Amino acid sequence: MTPPTAEPAAARPVFDPSDPKWASDPFPLYADLRQRAPIHRNDLGFWVVARHADCLAILRDRRASSDSLNVAVERMPEGFRTPITEDDPVAAAMLEMRPFLFRDPPDHTRLRGLVSKAFTPKVVEALRIRTQLVVDELLDAAMEAGQVDLLDAFAYPLPVRVICDLLGVPVEDQDRFKVWSGALARGLDPDFLLTAEVIEARGEAVLQFSQYFFELLAERRRVPGEDLLSRLVQAEDGGTVLSEGELLSTCILLLVAGHETTVNLISGGTLALLRHPDQWERFRTDPEVHRSGVEEMLRFVSPVQLTGRALTEDCEFGGVSFAAGDFAMLLLASGNHDPDQFEDPERFDVTRTPNNHLGFGFGIHHCLGAPLARMETQVALASLARRAPGLALAADDVTYKSNVVLRGMEALPVLMRG
Repeated sequence: MTPPTAEPAAARPVFDPSDPKWASDPFPLYADLRQRAPIHRNDLGFWVVARHADCLAILRDRRASSDSLNVAVERMPEGFRTPITEDDPVAAAMLEMRPFLFRDPPDHTRLRGLVSKAFTPKVVEALRIRTQLVVDELLDAAMEAGQVDLLDAFAYPLPVRVICDLLGVPVEDQDRFKVWSGALARGLDPDFLLTAEVIEARGEAVLQFSQYFFELLAERRRVPGEDLLSRLVQAEDGGTVLSEGELLSTCILLLVAGHETTVNLISGGTLALLRHPDQWERFRTDPEVHRSGVEEMLRFVSPVQLTGRALTEDCEFGGVSFAAGDFAMLLLASGNHDPDQFEDPERFDVTRTPNNHLGFGFGIHHCLGAPLARMETQVALASLARRAPGLALAADDVTYKSNVVLRGMEALPVLMRG
């Protein structure tokens, strides 16, 4: 191995996802990693990759596998391992139902192809009017209240209502998704970071989600509608259709990826705007920067902090040799703040172009729901700026959840001023 820096290994910083400081304010720590330990092994045996160029190179490389749920735990020290086995029926079911996000070609190609046929830009654009109606309804209530937690009043309910409308979930059932989605999002973190209660809640959410959607899918087979579930049930590619497990895993992926990340993007984007008054003023008064502004939020906020890849062959990235079977944790959020890629990366600039961020990943696993997340956030924040130009923070500090993969706030108290 060729070390990326000459500094002795013992003196270099190490990424430790179990340390709460990485959830509360990771960006100064990322900067230290990029400078002193851009590629290093942490105490759990993972490779940690902090620079944009190296993250991008691995995301592009066919030797970097996403079908790696057990590779990570197999490489971890004794005492940290919680491998997915048939002895745990919930975990085994999760492995069997793993979405195409965690699969490689040819399975990934087949599954993504089937889903993408039912998830087209036309479908997303058709949701714009519905999204605007929901936004207006939520803002009416928030403006009347005067002071609200923007997460509970706006950032959370908007994406869940949109994704439920997209899937065809009845309105009366949508409240169930808050508990399920929260448990599943927290459960995306590695098991060694989770308490027994969190793991149990994740398993219960999977079981309840499964039961609910199996019944709903059966109903859509009997009586198809115009919703995404009906299109997924009917999707076919060369005689191949989605299995029950694949349908369920896709629904879970859409709920978590299509909801939790958008919640964190809307709330994190709002916080960034309010902490940079000049950018809030520009965003509020110039609709031409709404599109570039959302891209800057994806870079600056980085709702998805990291992703993982297992190396299937011996290879080299950033001057470091990786062995077949090694697991690499790609710090996408660090890459999004890399000065080698972005000029003055700690400056929040809603006019920034180009903006080659890694907010939606890259390559064959680039987020399929990216157009939906962009549309929702543009509609939400453009409307917020129009309806509440005097919007202000009601508290100086915010607290972040302990999630490592999906970073988001516990609450965002604001004053709704017209």
